[in-house]
Amino acid sequence: MLATVAALTTPTAAYAAPAQAAEPGKTVERPLRAALKALHVKEEDRTGYQRTAFKHWVDADKDGCSTRAEVLLDEAVTAPERGAKCKLSGGRWYSEYDDQYVHGPSGLDIDHRIPLAEAWDSGAKGWTAAERREYANDLGDSRALIAVTAKSNRSKADQDPATWMPPADGNRCEYVSQWIAIKTRWKLAIDPSEEAALAENATRCPNVPVKVQLAR
Repeated sequence: MLATVAALTTPTAAYAAPAQAAEPGKTVERPLRAALKALHVKEEDRTGYQRTAFKHWVDADKDGCSTRAEVLLDEAVTAPERGAKCKLSGGRWYSEYDDQYVHGPSGLDIDHRIPLAEAWDSGAKGWTAAERREYANDLGDSRALIAVTAKSNRSKADQDPATWMPPADGNRCEYVSQWIAIKTRWKLAIDPSEEAALAENATRCPNVPVKVQLAR
């Protein structure tokens, strides 16, 4: 099972130091709007981006299942059959972005909550290859990767919340919270238009605490 770092439902009396000043493995917790304000704001730069800079769908624990298969196994509503070399068949999943159930793994994509290109723009350009690999295969926080319909994932592509939000209205507050959580986890910046969109949506959402274990 994937490790889950969940948002708590009760506020804390004191908040942790800003994520930018904390070390990997440290847990930080803030209300949603405070977590947004703690993110560094700067213009994005996609110069030099190539998807191959993020090696993904590796088998990090050498159990025969790639990151993609691990996410599918963890998020299945009805467990699929697991064959040779972790080939999955059957099963049933719920796609939060568009409020749909999907039968069989072939109709699903594994979405990076923060797209690889967006991560590059927001700070990953300066990371090592090992750090980008860890980011692209992040099983340490269940909010980082999610199984969704191929249609919704490809509609999103590499967009941030300024230009794309889940078509299912009921998922939007969760999406905003999880976007902020993963940006915090990996110390990724946000650009001004992204900040404005997140802030506008956050005002319509419960100001729940967001708890994150820092990855870097």
